[in-house]
Amino acid sequence: MSSLVAYEDSDSDADGCKDAETPSTTRATERFCRPPESSSSDRTLHPVYVTGYRGTPSTTQRLYQSDHHREFSAQKFPGKASHAMGRLNNSDSNFRSVDSIHQKRPPAGGVRPYIPKRLRQEHSNVVEEINTDRTGEAHDLTVQSTRSIYRVSDYLGPHLQLKYKDTEIPRNVVFQMGEHTGPVNRVQWCPIKQCSHLLLSASMDASVKVWDGVDTGKCLRTITSHRVAVRDAQWSACGQHILTGGFDSFLHLTDVETGKDLFSANNEWRIGAVKFHPIDPNLFICGGFSPAVKAWDVRMNKVIHVYKASVQQHFDVLFLPGGKEFLSTTDTVSRDSADRTIIAWDFGTAAKISNQIFHERYTCPSLALHPKENLFIAQTNGNYIASFSTQRPYKMNKRKRYEGHKVEGFAVGCEFSPDGSLIVTGSSDGSVYFYNYHTSKIIRSVPGDGNACVSINCHPVLTSLVATAYWDGQIRVWQ
Repeated sequence: MSSLVAYEDSDSDADGCKDAETPSTTRATERFCRPPESSSSDRTLHPVYVTGYRGTPSTTQRLYQSDHHREFSAQKFPGKASHAMGRLNNSDSNFRSVDSIHQKRPPAGGVRPYIPKRLRQEHSNVVEEINTDRTGEAHDLTVQSTRSIYRVSDYLGPHLQLKYKDTEIPRNVVFQMGEHTGPVNRVQWCPIKQCSHLLLSASMDASVKVWDGVDTGKCLRTITSHRVAVRDAQWSACGQHILTGGFDSFLHLTDVETGKDLFSANNEWRIGAVKFHPIDPNLFICGGFSPAVKAWDVRMNKVIHVYKASVQQHFDVLFLPGGKEFLSTTDTVSRDSADRTIIAWDFGTAAKISNQIFHERYTCPSLALHPKENLFIAQTNGNYIASFSTQRPYKMNKRKRYEGHKVEGFAVGCEFSPDGSLIVTGSSDGSVYFYNYHTSKIIRSVPGDGNACVSINCHPVLTSLVATAYWDGQIRVWQ
């Protein structure tokens, strides 16, 4: 049997052969479709004898196929690749491979085997089809990963169209999540109702986690932007981003879907509290171990206002309705009155509006705003919750005091239920207390295990679902 071997006598033939040996791939699919690197000396070519139409005794030509490409195709794409190679080797019995013959690729500039144009085009189409399929698979994996987080919860779905009714008191633990290795400082449900199965947690173990707190109780995302303890975290209004501040003095705005930082800045001192502006999602304030509270603009990546007071530390910050004013609580307590314990600020001008709001000798580790009425509450280290008006001069209601739980130096959080009928607070002994907002009486207390309950958050859709965070790193979802 004789064979014809064509010399490299034209640019078109050389280019065609090059295209057949190294199929082009797009940048988007290169990392999925490109085979592992190997040296040209390790590649072995199998000659494939090509006869004429239906095996007529016409001149036989040799077609070389790379072992490297055949092995990659067979392993990575067993379905399409084997089918494609089968068409090249066995279609209508026109091709029969000789596996017992091995020959190295001719050196550059030497003799190259001739490959018919039809086979070059067919081979190129097969590789392009494989690349397209792999690109589609990668896209499907990305979409599936996104849907696994921002899908509508199976349990939550039927409740989305219902109006929020009276808040119910939870009785049983639905989920207990213990993946954090340090105290959990903050838990918060996603504010977007369709995605409110997502629960955010910030911990002293330097991590922020996003959980499925409704269906499975499993951790869906872990964000490790901080080097040390994360003191506070908050969802953005769109439910796609998370703002965090920690003891490494850094602020991070992270995209939950990709895990990438959209904004990062050094605040120069340890951060204790962060809050988004209620109207402009690009603005937020942060306070901590400093006499000053800072307002940041994410778009310009810089501080736009500084609010200075003669204090050592700010425990918490809270925007009042409309976002034109905000409050900060400090560690300053005077002997006769708690001067500067709660300070009201003008957001736009950085002017101090009032520092004579709370006149009792206790610091206030946390604040909460009523969802419907013009008032806010302050957790105090006097083991009670005080109520204030959001209208100047921010007068305290001395007839209402919510007592029974313990604070004892912990940053115990408190908040209103979504309908405003209940006040819910943690306790230093691990218990959870539910107060009637109107009568200030305890409706129910859920006993704890001795570890302080420092954060609590009511679900915005499900009327009996509450998340609590503890000093031993545990998170519990109650219903």
